[in-house]
Amino acid sequence: MSHRRRSNAAGPPPPEGGCGGATTAAASSPSEGKEKRNLSWVLGSDRRVLALALAFRAVNALLVRTYFNPDEHWQCLEVAHRIAFGYGHLTWEWKRGLRSYLHPLIFAVLYKILALLHLDTPYFMVMAPRLLQSVFASVGDLYLYKFSKLIFNNHVALWTLFSQLVNWFMFFCITRTLSNSLETVLTVSGLYYWFVAIKSSKGTLVVPKQQAASKQSPSSSRKTALVIAALACAIRPTSAITWLYVGLLDFIQMKSKSHFIFLEVIPIGVIVLALTTFLDCWMYGSQVIVPLNFLKFNLFSSGGDYYGTHVFHWYFSQGFPSMIWTFLPFSISGIIKSQEWRLSGLIAWVLGVYSILGHKEFRFVLPVLPLMFMFSGYILAAMTRFNGKGLHEKGHLSRLQLSVILLILTNVPMALYMSLFHQRGTEDVMFYMSQEAQDGRVNSVLFLMPCHSTPYYSTLHYNLPMRFLDCTPSENKGTLDESDRFLMNPPDFVGEVFGNLSSFSHIVLFESEERHVLQLLLHNSFKEVNCC
Repeated sequence: MSHRRRSNAAGPPPPEGGCGGATTAAASSPSEGKEKRNLSWVLGSDRRVLALALAFRAVNALLVRTYFNPDEHWQCLEVAHRIAFGYGHLTWEWKRGLRSYLHPLIFAVLYKILALLHLDTPYFMVMAPRLLQSVFASVGDLYLYKFSKLIFNNHVALWTLFSQLVNWFMFFCITRTLSNSLETVLTVSGLYYWFVAIKSSKGTLVVPKQQAASKQSPSSSRKTALVIAALACAIRPTSAITWLYVGLLDFIQMKSKSHFIFLEVIPIGVIVLALTTFLDCWMYGSQVIVPLNFLKFNLFSSGGDYYGTHVFHWYFSQGFPSMIWTFLPFSISGIIKSQEWRLSGLIAWVLGVYSILGHKEFRFVLPVLPLMFMFSGYILAAMTRFNGKGLHEKGHLSRLQLSVILLILTNVPMALYMSLFHQRGTEDVMFYMSQEAQDGRVNSVLFLMPCHSTPYYSTLHYNLPMRFLDCTPSENKGTLDESDRFLMNPPDFVGEVFGNLSSFSHIVLFESEERHVLQLLLHNSFKEVNCC
């Protein structure tokens, strides 16, 4: 809510050369073969899959109009806006060297392009970053499809893609400009190349004839995976949790361990770390090693606990089940029947390590969510075998059809509600303020709400004074920040800190807090504006 001063004041499908498993073959029924051919014709090639993913994620991005996590704006777009246009707020993390500029720079380039094309209007400033992220997300969809096809087969890959696109949380989160979203794309892509290297070294990798000429060697594929892994760790240092498991598991079985460590891991790691450190030192204007600072604050000093903690089993009992939602029983069944323990072990490892940390968020474990869809895809593909053999009565829905209907009905409405309506007001109010500012009707803004509740300059895109309630962690435990003090006693806090509010033309606050300061607002000649 904004106030403006008055103008006058089942049977599993055979894993085609799966890691550690024997390749098997089975005859399929005519109807099953026909169904597979139809699916292959629609989505059979990587280009068709990418085209579908690009179209789907573009619509996905346009439909995401709600607020989810402050980092989407404050740790990415706000920083990018400051780089591109010279103004924008840097939170306390940037003053302590806890964040890398690598991720925001991607969107700073986008902002520069918009400005050069004179497209930096309120609408494009809001939607363009998510549309760019939708391109990254579609690449992640493609690599998940390829990864599933590599581990299992093409039919499983198609149902894995279905699971990825239908799941409510992936729809809700993957096109947002969170570093976790890009980390997820890099993780899936890197895992694909890593497992290509494994299969190539074991002689179990089968590729179409037209791709044989461009087939990478095991060493080349592994180096590609290591570069991607290094970039993921540069963007999110905690991505090392994933790659520590993946690397150690194969390191134990490697014959040329010294070659792997000294000619692959260390050179690639050092080069990426050196380049990103040089970038950060240049942007910060001082010597800083972001991964070290990040790990010291979040892992060794538990600094993240300042923003709240959960019980150790939260990811297993609440967080991850809420994300995967009704795909959970399918994924668990797929884990058991596929016996692909390397991947299921990776999921358990990541959830387990993150469970040790006190501060927990849904987005932290987003990178392993797509792996669960590989297992749900495995079971859905297995159901088509029973469906193809005509084991259901004519006129009755098959198990597969019932499962697909269930998954769609339980995920699509939730995805649309969470993306279009839930917590939308804080996004809408800043879009409204941006339009008002462009028309010259805003002079200064005060946000009387918990810190980082709305986007900031990256959405307003107008250089004018703004003030929000600070919530920088204090070194003295028990010290209340401005957000806490305001919520405890709104009228006294406003009177003590801001006086008569005469220096602000607009005040933004939640309806739940408005009643506490309504008389003060009316006394200072503010009126309510129903903008959102």
